Amino acid sequence: QVQLVESGGGLVQPGGSLRLSCVASGSIFSIFDMGWYRQAPGKQRELVAGITKDGSRNYADSVKGRFTISRDSPKNTAYLQMNGLKPEDTAVYYCNADLISSNFRRNTYWGQGTQVTVSS
Repeated sequence: QVQLVESGGGLVQPGGSLRLSCVASGSIFSIFDMGWYRQAPGKQRELVAGITKDGSRNYADSVKGRFTISRDSPKNTAYLQMNGLKPEDTAVYYCNADLISSNFRRNTYWGQGTQVTVSS
């Protein structure tokens, strides 16, 4: 089995920073893309940032210049550094990984989500 566990969410004031972590564990053979998505109340889940196995990154326009995605491949971990947070960044943030498990099946896995609230 494969698990993705996010951490690092919380309450922060506008302009503040948070760093989210996502650790993938279990029967993993290889991880391709990893990404961060978010879902605000009453809205659809949207891509925030993604990173490929070779380190190529892409960002939603709304977070460019403020958020940075990175990964530590040997640790099967992805990070999202969020600076200059705004109230509109408030959402549940989900980690996502496209990977091959040890039985050589390729699937997309999701974490349980971590709440980020930006408020004064």
